[in-house]
Amino acid sequence: MGRLTAVGAAGIALLVSTGTWAQEGLSAKLDPSGMIRVLKGNTELAMIELNAHGPAWKHAPQTDATAEVSDLADKTGKLLPRAGASRYGTLQWVHWQMANLGPMMGNANHFKNYAKQLVEDPAQLAYGTRRFVGEVDRLCGVMDAQLSVHRHLAGPEYTIADIVTWPWACLLGRLIDEGIWASFPALKRWVDEVGARPAVRRGRDLHKEWGERELSEDEQKRRREILFNQTNEKVRVARQEAARGAATPQRAR
Repeated sequence: MGRLTAVGAAGIALLVSTGTWAQEGLSAKLDPSGMIRVLKGNTELAMIELNAHGPAWKHAPQTDATAEVSDLADKTGKLLPRAGASRYGTLQWVHWQMANLGPMMGNANHFKNYAKQLVEDPAQLAYGTRRFVGEVDRLCGVMDAQLSVHRHLAGPEYTIADIVTWPWACLLGRLIDEGIWASFPALKRWVDEVGARPAVRRGRDLHKEWGERELSEDEQKRRREILFNQTNEKVRVARQEAARGAATPQRAR
């Protein structure tokens, strides 16, 4: 959430919140034009532009949050250098987060904290836990080394590289152990510094109560069905439905 409020797009937080569509009775559809239509029943509540460059921009609408952040940064001229080594250095760290920290922390959290609810024998989780927690520890070392010589991940300036990485990094103490910070002082300094930024605090606090609400058993079951055991056939059906929706003539606006 903080990654979007930093470039003035806090309204899109509704679309990237923690799975509260069913609770609020909301749904969303992505138009080929790059607009997300937010619906409650058959009533359209909002339209949010993802293709931030407008109709003359030939880039395809983005459905990945990190790509959306890059689009927004280019549109606003903030948080991502326009050209040169600083731009590609920033994008390198964005891609590093996408390929490394996010996936490894997600897997570590799954095996260490979540999967114990899903298996009968916890011993089945031992290797996966060691593997991914160990990878997270290694990646912390990569960040700590970089942040020991730079104020931010991509250099002296705050960029989208910090914005997409901080939401994962700030959870390291909760995911592994609060004692982890003693091994990575530069990383801890950066986590605290970024977390104190007003835009990050606003984004983190926005609709915080949604994540704190206790879910019913039915809601927990639906969440598990979404999170786990997705198959190629389910993806194929979703793709076909999306294609049919894209072929439907759009209403004038």
